[in-house]
Amino acid sequence: MLEKLKLYMDFVVIKHTVFAIPFAYLGSFLAAGGVPELRVLSWVGLAFLGARSAAMALNNLIDRDIDAKNPRTANRELPSGKISVREVWGIIIISYILLFFSAYKLNPLCLKLAPIIPITSFVYPYLKRFTPISHYVLGLNLGYAPVGGWLAVTGVFNIPFGMPEIAMLILLFAVTLWVAGFDTIYSLQDFDFDVKNKLYSIPTAFGVKKALLLSFLSHVFMLALLVGLLFVLELGSVFIAGLFIIGILVWYEHSIVRVDDFTNIPVAFFNVNAAVSLSMLVFTVVDVLV
Repeated sequence: MLEKLKLYMDFVVIKHTVFAIPFAYLGSFLAAGGVPELRVLSWVGLAFLGARSAAMALNNLIDRDIDAKNPRTANRELPSGKISVREVWGIIIISYILLFFSAYKLNPLCLKLAPIIPITSFVYPYLKRFTPISHYVLGLNLGYAPVGGWLAVTGVFNIPFGMPEIAMLILLFAVTLWVAGFDTIYSLQDFDFDVKNKLYSIPTAFGVKKALLLSFLSHVFMLALLVGLLFVLELGSVFIAGLFIIGILVWYEHSIVRVDDFTNIPVAFFNVNAAVSLSMLVFTVVDVLV
């Protein structure tokens, strides 16, 4: 039973939760202007776990034939036969039940907006067959995290926008650009395979050199948006220190991946971006509390 559970956790790559769940909690802390209720934090975490697990399972299910052909992914749980299609559907259904029940326990607005998440999660895997913008749609899927965390606390979204809504949108677009930037770097590993199989990505559409430039620009704009957040929410010196740390991490990420050398992509993808995500949460929360 434990081995099967570990297999399921590996299938949805549970360790990559560290990329975006800090942003869900970040949204909650900023909306509360301090420490949110434990009940809210618990349901936010469970909602995010459900949304992300379902999205990963759905992506792997839709891409199973492509993954089976790719030497880098052929040994994954589904194409290798370690997990059945029926089991994957079970993971998807249970995960979405967790998402919708958690949204229900949070507030009516979260429940009303929850269907947006499965829709974009379903659309994303198909985009690589038609367009290189898939990186940004993936980013959008993770960009929902801080918005969800924020709305879990407030339960309101005003039109026309006020400062809270502007702050949420800044976080949404910042996370979207951040994820698209590092996913572009990650996709370089499959450049030859994607070209051969006519799959779309920013590297196959524009070439490796321009892809690295677009990735870098995405991260520059992400940092610019976070500077905007500094002024919109009138954050302080701790948040500014965090921005410097994140800027250094982003610079390092792009310095270790070069046009002719992809060997450091795993380090850039996981280690550096995990540090970016956790730094953003820690420095922002400390700034809000202090």
